Amino acid sequence: MSARAAVVAGLGAYAPERILTNADLEQMLDTSDDWIVSRTGIRERRIAAPGETASSLGAAASRAALADSGVDPTAIDMVICATNTGDTPFPCTAGRVWLRLNGPPRPAFDVQAGCTGWVYALELGRALIVAGAVERVLVVATDVLSSIVDWEDRSTAVLFGDGAGAVVLEASASTRGVLGSSLNCDGAGGPLLMLPAGGSAMPANQETVVRRQHYMKMAGNDVFRFAVKALPESIAGALQAAHLTLEDLDLVVPHQANARIIEAAARRLGVDLSRFVVNIERYGNTSVASIPLALAEARAAGRIGPDTVLAVAAFGAGLTWGATVIRWGR
Repeated sequence: MSARAAVVAGLGAYAPERILTNADLEQMLDTSDDWIVSRTGIRERRIAAPGETASSLGAAASRAALADSGVDPTAIDMVICATNTGDTPFPCTAGRVWLRLNGPPRPAFDVQAGCTGWVYALELGRALIVAGAVERVLVVATDVLSSIVDWEDRSTAVLFGDGAGAVVLEASASTRGVLGSSLNCDGAGGPLLMLPAGGSAMPANQETVVRRQHYMKMAGNDVFRFAVKALPESIAGALQAAHLTLEDLDLVVPHQANARIIEAAARRLGVDLSRFVVNIERYGNTSVASIPLALAEARAAGRIGPDTVLAVAAFGAGLTWGATVIRWGR
């Protein structure tokens, strides 16, 4: 009997229509297009419209993934949503996404692991399928980072955008699918990238609002140094779990946080940058959504097809990091 695998049966992505360019930011902040591009590689990002939320973006991406898979929502057994900016702290955004899709009652829950959240969710979906607990899982990634960006802080305001992506994972006897993962977290790095207020440690009050503690705070240089090491480490771990080597990889699809981080990680791995998918120029850092957005663009460009072997890798608040190796196709 063939081993049970979890294959990618469908892929979808969504980005809001509004584009915020570096020229726009020049009117808002003490910054310039040259400064932003030279330090991040970003030229524009997408911003959610009034009324657009994590669940509405996630539902749009999920509709596309379901259509791509040919799977009816009634055939989905579970919904896992990676997000850091849910519609509300509770109930879960996964349930709200599923409601927008008119799906029948199903187990639905959120995964919060910083920008690595979708990689965590993907591995969780794979494990449940391989264990025989479910047949099909909708794995969603959605973030509206514009809702927690301090638009007076140029060190973070220039970096982030909004977007969503989703895949349908399906049980199969195929040799394709999610082949291996490596996940990690070091809580000691938590203060380097966080949203200080609004939780049980610092409940919302007048002082937290005045001190702008409901906006994201990041020690950029420290996170940069961490990321340059974390991306190669996680890819190496995932390859080992998949019993593959760097030479087996056709593509690397990294978290789109900073073009300089991606370039430095490529050098550390000894992999030519041409084997990386990079679209940060047009979207900025969309957190959990950055990898599925990049996957969708790469597939549309003909870079991903049946049996393409690729690694997805991310790092984020936690500090978390992780990677997954996939052989594409059903």
